[in-house]
Amino acid sequence: MEKGKYLMMVVDDEPIVGKRLKQIFEKAGYNTEVFTGGRSALEDLKKKKYDIVVTDLRMDDVDGIKILEEAREKNPDIKVIIITAYAEMETAKEAFKKGAFDFIAKPFKIDELKQVIARAEKELAKSRE
Repeated sequence: MEKGKYLMMVVDDEPIVGKRLKQIFEKAGYNTEVFTGGRSALEDLKKKKYDIVVTDLRMDDVDGIKILEEAREKNPDIKVIIITAYAEMETAKEAFKKGAFDFIAKPFKIDELKQVIARAEKELAKSRE
C-alpha cells in the first residue's frame, strides 16, 4: 500500500510541533490530520479510521496514554507512536504494555521519527496482505 493511502493523526498541544510534522509528513506523501488537544483527537478517532497516530504524552486535556488506549480499542492494528519530553522508563513500559508501537524522546531527529513510521508502515502492509 502506498503512503497516500495511510491516514495519519498527529496530536501535540504545541501548535508549532503539529504544524511542522504535518508539513513533513504531507511532503512525504501521507494524509495527515493535526490536533492540538487530546479531546478533539479522541472525538475524531470515533469518526475516522486512522492507520498511524503520533501523539505527545503530556497534554493539558487528555494524555497520550488515553489516546493510545482509545485508538487501539477502536482499531487494534493502529500504530501509535508516543513522543515526549518526559521520557521516563515507567511511562514507556506502561505505553508498550498498552500497545504503543514506539516511544520517542523529545527533542528527536525527524529522520528517527521517519524511520519509526516506515517500520509502522511495513507492519501495516503485512497485516493487510
